[in-house]
Amino acid sequence: MTCVVTDPCINCQYGECLEVCPADAFHRGPNFMVINPQSCINCTLCILACPVQAIASDYELGPEHRHYIPLNAELAQSWPVAFSGPPAHPDAHFWSEQTNKLALLQR
Repeated sequence: MTCVVTDPCINCQYGECLEVCPADAFHRGPNFMVINPQSCINCTLCILACPVQAIASDYELGPEHRHYIPLNAELAQSWPVAFSGPPAHPDAHFWSEQTNKLALLQR
């Protein structure tokens, strides 16, 4: 079992999640963060910390978000580990209220 970052994180990247992760499982891309399933210990601290409810346990994901499981695993292989980082995107609040943002994902 692993935690998975989903659509609400795109163009937000608030970062509270990676600050509480004891396993350093987060990887940061240009406008999205992912969780490496190989590193995640499923402690769920990130789920509680995420202000936009972008993270869930893989077994709790609905069908509309299941494709994020392999996407997190794939992108974690090429993006650097994020121990901390820049603040959230300047317009994160606006983007946190948008839906269906997968087409905006920058690899």
